[in-house]
Amino acid sequence: MKKELVRVNKPTANHKLDFSFQQKRYVYRTFKRIFDIILSLLGLLLFILPGLVIAYLIKAEEPKGRIFYTQIRIGKNRKPFKMYKFRSMKEGADQQLSSLLTKNEAEGPMFKMEHDPRVTKIGEKIRSHSLDEIPQLFNVLKGDMSLVGPRPPLEREVVSYTDYDLQRLNVKPGCTGLWQVSVRSNVGFHDMLRLDLTYIAHCNLWLDLKILLRTVKIMIMPNTAY
Repeated sequence: MKKELVRVNKPTANHKLDFSFQQKRYVYRTFKRIFDIILSLLGLLLFILPGLVIAYLIKAEEPKGRIFYTQIRIGKNRKPFKMYKFRSMKEGADQQLSSLLTKNEAEGPMFKMEHDPRVTKIGEKIRSHSLDEIPQLFNVLKGDMSLVGPRPPLEREVVSYTDYDLQRLNVKPGCTGLWQVSVRSNVGFHDMLRLDLTYIAHCNLWLDLKILLRTVKIMIMPNTAY
């Protein structure tokens, strides 16, 4: 990051966060939930018109395709939930993943491919500005996610997690977080994990606000998202 929101230290493999302390932060968690509800409602109102335009463009490119894409993700305490997004890939993209795994450009259990042939033309545009993730505000309202937190992984990713990696699942996942407002797609799994655990160790309302403000800036002036 050009300017660190918090100091990011590289933890050792045996380092464990104090989650008993996190569970006692009732005031922070209460206000975080209140802000999640208020800001997600405001966000949905703000993006009504852009959302309609995105929906039209998705259907225009693939008339028989779906507008929304749902996927099972793993949330807090390894609880699965259905996450919503605007569809940015061609229909049947999930079935094509196995043939692309050898071209994975990310380390660890994540899959990242800069020029993924499954991504549609409109999908490439909305991904670069993170607009495909707008429907996740419904997940925030439902309580599956928070506005800020670690990104929710896929089940196939979690099965390869170590006990150390599983620490990132001890809090509610978020729509954005430290790694999204840093170098994003250029971050490998272990660096992403380090950023997630750093956020968990230092999280507070002021840090959440700074991450949200930087997220808005990135949506306007995208970084390396793909």
